[in-house]
This record gives sequence, C-alpha cells and structure tokens, in this order.
Amino acid sequence: MSGIVQTFRNYLSGIYMPRIQPIDIIEILLIASILYFFMAWIQRTRAYNLLRGILIVIIFILIATIFQMSAILWITSRFANVALIALVIIFQPELRKALESLGTRNIFSNFFRFDASTDKNDLISDRTITEIIRSVTEMSEVRTGALIVIEQNILLDEYINTGITIDAQVSSQLMTNIFEHNTPLHDGAVVVRSDRIAAATCYLPLSDNARISKRYGTRHRAGLGLSEISDAFIIIVSEESGRVSIAYQGQLITGITSSSLREQMHLLQKHHLNDHEERKLVLRKGPKKDEKDEQDQAE
Repeated sequence: MSGIVQTFRNYLSGIYMPRIQPIDIIEILLIASILYFFMAWIQRTRAYNLLRGILIVIIFILIATIFQMSAILWITSRFANVALIALVIIFQPELRKALESLGTRNIFSNFFRFDASTDKNDLISDRTITEIIRSVTEMSEVRTGALIVIEQNILLDEYINTGITIDAQVSSQLMTNIFEHNTPLHDGAVVVRSDRIAAATCYLPLSDNARISKRYGTRHRAGLGLSEISDAFIIIVSEESGRVSIAYQGQLITGITSSSLREQMHLLQKHHLNDHEERKLVLRKGPKKDEKDEQDQAE
C-alpha cells in the first residue's frame, strides 16, 4: 500500500501546476462565454447540421489515429490543406450573417437571439393552432392553394427576407385572405413565427428529390425542400384536389385530416421529444400505404 501511495505522490509531483492569476480567470470566463453563445447561435441555423457532420468526420479521424490506419491518415493529410478553405465556403452564408450582425447596434439581440419567440416549451399557442387548422380546412374545402411554414428552432430569416413583412397575429381570416386567388400576396409561402405571421410571398428552396412523384407541383416541392434543410413544419394545401399535406424532416405526407393535423401541431409543442421520436410520431399519423395509393390514383 505504501508503494502505491509513493507512486501516486511521484506522479503528482511531476505535474506542472501553473499559477493562476485573476486575469486568467477572466480570460477563461470570456472564452467559455463566447463558445457558449456561439454554439447556442449556430444551433439555430442550418449550419448546425453541417457542424454535426464535421464532428462525426473528426471523430472518425481520431479513431483512425488511435488504431494507426495509415491509408485513411494519408488521405486525410492530403485534404488537410484545403479543409480550411472548404469550411469557409460551406459556412459562407452563416459567417456573412454573423459579421453583418456584428455591425448592427442591437448585436446581442440579433447575433445571440433569446426572446419569447424562441421558447422551445411553447413555439405556438393553442389559439394559433386552432386558427391555422380552421384556415387550412376552409381553404381545403374550396381548393385554395396554400403553403404555410411554421418556424421552430432553426431561424428562417433568409426566407422571410424574400417575402413581404406582415408581423400580424395569426387568424384564420387573415390567412385565408392572403392565399385568396388573384391577390397580391397569394403566391409564395407564409412563415409563422411563434404566434405571428412574420411574412408572406416567401420563396422556398425546391427539393431535388428524384423520388417525389411528378404529380406534385412547385408548392409541394418547395415545402419538401425546406423541410430537408430545416426543422420547420410545413402545411400544404393542394389547389387541384384540396388535399392537405405536411412536410417535416424531409418527409412528405399527404391526405392529412384536420384531427391528425391538430395532433401533429400539438406534438411540436412538446420540447421533451427528441428528433427521432418526433419523426416516428409524425409518420405514424400519415395514411397507410394502400390508402395513399388509392388517394394518389383518385387524384
């Protein structure tokens, strides 16, 4: 036992313990704060998924280093020179947005966004859910095409900026009027942030998924495209058939009823569900495969 204690003491005596000054503590707190706010900010952008992918690659490289996988390490060393340039290109939109935020006066409200609209516990209220479902039901009955985007954790500012700012409380009358035929705001998507309509006539990225049926038009492809690159919940009303569809996490589900839509939107309010559980719950409420095929043939 004494030998073990002596070995432990010898080990500790060889550890270099630097003297910590007050300025060192301040520096550590500053670095920790910057990293925390940076991670909190990037988590609310599309770059978060890219960052997770990069972390997986780094872990893979560490495993290759531990087990001395020479071929993988050789390939990695050849790409290391261009890795920094590649990161700048990949994160160019987010870096530009961050630098623009640094030049504004309200730097902390824009760059580190923490307000009531970003509360994970209640992204949208029960009243907003009722108003959206009521408008969707009315538009479905008269076959008025609609594209409604409900923002969640990832901010959709770049798409909101492509439309016309509304900043009004969500109501079924306003929503129906926006998508009415031959009105200035009917073309494009409506983005709902918290309990307010942020903007209308917003342009969304189209999905390049080759597996999507050709019968779906631009409205469905736009909703699916946004769901592939963000965590937004998109509601689509077909102008041809009046059928209601939802796009979420890269999945397009058609033939959604009002009760099913209400249940899906209530699930969005539950912050304790992780992404995998949310996907299973959304897919579970979609029509069965046989029912979906019959609906597609009828359409």
